[in-house]
Amino acid sequence: MTTLHVRKSCSLPNESISGYMSHPGDIIIGGTFRVHWDRVYNDFNFTRKPPEFECQRFATEHYQTMHAIPFAVKEINEDPELLPNITLGFQVFDTCNSLRRTAEGTLMMVSGGQDIMPNYNCFSKTPLAGIVGDAGSSRSIFMGHILGLYRYPQISYFSTNPILSERDLFPSFFRTIPSDEFQMRGLAQLVFHFGWTWVGFLASDNEYGQSGLQIVKQEIIKVGICVAFAENILTGLPNRNAPYLAKIIKNSTAKVIVVISSDPDFVIVVEEMLRQNITGNIWVVSESLATSNLLSQGLFQLILLGTIGFAIQSGQMPMFNQYLRNLSPSEYLYDSFIREFWEEVFSCKWITQDKSVVTGNATANVCTGHEKMDTILTEEEHRLPLNVYTAVYAIAWGLQNLLYCTPGTGLFHNDNCVNISSFRPWQLLKYVKNVNFKTKGGRQVFFNANGDIPPVYDIVNWRLGAKGTLKQVKIGRYDIRSPETFKVDNTAIMWTNGENQVPLSNCSPSCPMGFRKVILPEKPLCCYNCARCPQGQISNQTDAVECHPCSWDTWPNLQQDRCLPRTTEFLSYEEPLGYSLAATALFSSVVPLVILGVFINYKKTPIVQANNCPVSCLLLLSLFLCFLCSLGFIGYPQPTQCLLRQVAFGMVFALCISCVLAKTITVVIAFNATKPGSRLKMWIGLKVSYSIILLCVFIQLFLCMMWLIFSPPFHELDTENQLGIITVACNEGSPTAFWCMLGYLGLLASISFIVAFLARHLPDRFNEAKFITFSMLAFLSVWVSFIPAYLSARGMYTVAMEVFAILSSSWAMVICIFVPKCFIILFRSSLNSKEPLTIKSKGQK
Repeated sequence: MTTLHVRKSCSLPNESISGYMSHPGDIIIGGTFRVHWDRVYNDFNFTRKPPEFECQRFATEHYQTMHAIPFAVKEINEDPELLPNITLGFQVFDTCNSLRRTAEGTLMMVSGGQDIMPNYNCFSKTPLAGIVGDAGSSRSIFMGHILGLYRYPQISYFSTNPILSERDLFPSFFRTIPSDEFQMRGLAQLVFHFGWTWVGFLASDNEYGQSGLQIVKQEIIKVGICVAFAENILTGLPNRNAPYLAKIIKNSTAKVIVVISSDPDFVIVVEEMLRQNITGNIWVVSESLATSNLLSQGLFQLILLGTIGFAIQSGQMPMFNQYLRNLSPSEYLYDSFIREFWEEVFSCKWITQDKSVVTGNATANVCTGHEKMDTILTEEEHRLPLNVYTAVYAIAWGLQNLLYCTPGTGLFHNDNCVNISSFRPWQLLKYVKNVNFKTKGGRQVFFNANGDIPPVYDIVNWRLGAKGTLKQVKIGRYDIRSPETFKVDNTAIMWTNGENQVPLSNCSPSCPMGFRKVILPEKPLCCYNCARCPQGQISNQTDAVECHPCSWDTWPNLQQDRCLPRTTEFLSYEEPLGYSLAATALFSSVVPLVILGVFINYKKTPIVQANNCPVSCLLLLSLFLCFLCSLGFIGYPQPTQCLLRQVAFGMVFALCISCVLAKTITVVIAFNATKPGSRLKMWIGLKVSYSIILLCVFIQLFLCMMWLIFSPPFHELDTENQLGIITVACNEGSPTAFWCMLGYLGLLASISFIVAFLARHLPDRFNEAKFITFSMLAFLSVWVSFIPAYLSARGMYTVAMEVFAILSSSWAMVICIFVPKCFIILFRSSLNSKEPLTIKSKGQK
């Protein structure tokens, strides 16, 4: 009864553990490796005992990596300076990509015997120094919780989950591979480096995949990259959900896919894509895939050619290749995996007890054990084996420092030391934390406070090798300790299309310069339309979020990708319009002077005397000034010119119209004064005419003075009226004053027109009222037409319209008032006498 009670209390059901290799020694170093890629999936109905665990798909790459432990132990045992008189042994387990096998192997090593007894151990003279493992973050986390309880040093060679750096959770965990926190930022930087903005994600549904996915997504979103899809590879399913994932990839417009997974999980997805012929994607892979031999097979080149990714830092391991070449089933009897490895690499089968070697319907080659490893091994730098090798040496150097501890320099209470033959795991852990050594390959190794080594990665590109397989070529480096943290040689990359041109992966085509992005509602930021920049703005880079206005003195070119100096515009003498108007003004100004000469020469003739010769001469002088004042509007507007030109125009035209008004009123008074008993005789004379002229001119002078005092015209560079042109113009200062000045001229002209129109039938042979009527009618027509034309014109054409109006209205008065008189004086002298007037007067009686 007692025996039964003890058996139930102290024993667990016996568990048959297979798939490990070991070698004796004074101190044991443990290890866990994924020698097999996969396991047989069984249905658990919980009605009977689960079947024995079965592994499948032998992993030659990880088998060779596993042998870095025997190689390092052998090298250390042969080194007379490192752990002299102490022989290291090892015990290595195949986890078969399973947490169950990881737990079995870990508990067996901690227990020290065949029976798995938690919290008990059967160590006698061969203590366990530490464990090198595991390759997967999920399995390392599981191991870390167990080993952390006992403070056994655990050094992983391939687990990258950032949570493992938390010392409160994993106090005895170290690793010889950098944390994912650095790698995932590097992956985001790699995506950004090539300008990809539309990216898909595949990640394993374990700690490694999910934590990595979270970090890299956060990093790429920070720099404006959008996620097209983010799907999980379901590691709990035999097909890893590959058909669904292949459909997502096929239907997505994203051509770049970031993969954070292990190769046995991702290879099933690749095989499914190969079946569906889904090609043309660029794969950006994490370090667990970047140097995978499983994925380097030639049949995957249609899918994976051109892949880029982060790889574990490579380095030299002297004599490791020679060690692998010397592997032999007859000599390495402690290796329970070597016969399976032999069958895998040499495609042969060992003879069974019944002397048959059959595979399906075909007879396979027979394994002899004398096959040469030289045919399958190549001289190359090592990555994963180097991490394992370094981990073994880290434990060995911890033991070395513990062995050579001198009293007073120890790491324990009162600086005491411990005996290496009876150390406890937590005591060795203190020394492992402080190791700092250089491997034979020249690699400096030390751990920071979180148990991590300095992060350094190689960036590799997958190309087609000589044997039809895919090979990884180093194209860059990521080292946060270096001044140039991220370095990639773009010209050395060969993409999936066999070209060096970086492929595109954008939700929307890139917006060229001169355009800006317009975000689409309910779409990711990377999905947009391209819109031309608004008028007056440019974008001088592709995919501009917004356009920028040019400075006031520049304007966009036709492509709207740069600002050019604006064209300066004014009514220049060099312009055809400018010199045409100037020539017309100069020629026109001569005409009043010629007519004035004619009038002076014929001043005693009746027609000149009858038309108030002094006022007519004054009118001709004012017309001369009218023609000349138009020149003030041509040429580059100077400040003084701007100040005076409108005032000069207003004053000379006021003088001109005042003369016309005086002449008209004089004609009316003279006719009415000849009537018997008329009192108008006293108003006949030049005094009345001069008084009218002075009064009219004074009113205009007053208006102009008020204008100049309160709101004078000024020089202006106008950039608003004409796009892309700086109009050098004179701002009138006060538009009200300008239109008052012009309106006053219209008022004088209207009064002159009305008076002349009423006096057009007066019985006088030389009555010029009708000529004044026509001249004022033409004058008013010109300036009434000028108003809408002036308001609608832009730039120099505004000034040209005013010059044209000045010339036209001046010519109207010259032609209507003086040309008929000159014609009579010069060509009809017979009519220039008193006789026709007398005859006509008698006839009227």
